[in-house]
Amino acid sequence: MAKEPQTPIDDELARQEQEAEVTEQADEERLVEGDLEGVLDDESPLGTEAFDEGVSNPEAEVLAARVEELEQSLSEAKDQSLRASAEAQNVRRRAEAEAEKARKFALEKFVKELLPVVDSLEKALESMQEDASDAHREGVSMTLKMQLDVLNKFGVESVEPNGEPFDPQVHEALTMVPNPELEPNTVMEVVQKGYLLNGRLVRPAMVVVSQKAG
Repeated sequence: MAKEPQTPIDDELARQEQEAEVTEQADEERLVEGDLEGVLDDESPLGTEAFDEGVSNPEAEVLAARVEELEQSLSEAKDQSLRASAEAQNVRRRAEAEAEKARKFALEKFVKELLPVVDSLEKALESMQEDASDAHREGVSMTLKMQLDVLNKFGVESVEPNGEPFDPQVHEALTMVPNPELEPNTVMEVVQKGYLLNGRLVRPAMVVVSQKAG
């Protein structure tokens, strides 16, 4: 089929349609570029915002402060618990020490009351004349021995420092006598024995002490 010849009107219409298509394509390109620029302008760095938000987040700061407060409270509670435990142990030790002390020295007053009896038996035994019967002497000796054995059983020991250096902690000097044969401050004679109860002085030994001869 032969193509019909175009008229000037047809050419003009074709030209206008071509210009319209070019214009429409240019508008679309400008629209796309504008949208892209808008997106790029509006877009904010998400990572930076997230980072800034994480750093300055009030809720996170409150939680961190609360955690720190709880840790401090826990530390203080542990310290108080340790102090209370140590104090309880100290109280228990003191109570045990006091009980032991009371047990050891509860007889102190009773021992002091018995010592004059021991002194009397010793003097009686020393003063017995030769005419005293053996039975009488043996009876007094056995009674004295029994008395001393009972005292020793409960932690009582005698102090007889004859010939030893004078010790004011456990000795009481009745007098001082010049004696060139002994070192000064030496116990020359024990007038009355002293006694200890579990290592603690109950009665000092009454002694005569030597001094330098003039």
